[in-house]
Amino acid sequence: MGETLYSSTYQPDPHRALDVLAFVLTPIEAFASDPGELEAVAELLGAAKSEAIERWQWLRSQSAQKLSD
Repeated sequence: MGETLYSSTYQPDPHRALDVLAFVLTPIEAFASDPGELEAVAELLGAAKSEAIERWQWLRSQSAQKLSD
């Protein structure tokens, strides 16, 4: 089965590297098209993208730790 490219109800899986990578690499313009909103969206997304990466790294380390126990 193919990957979902777009869905308004799509919820990325924080355990899947592909989902996190897709979110992180999505350009800001996909979330806002109004020039006046771009700066605010960039600020919000910057924090959200950083959190998504940190969460994925933490979940990955937890999975690795469970495998070694």
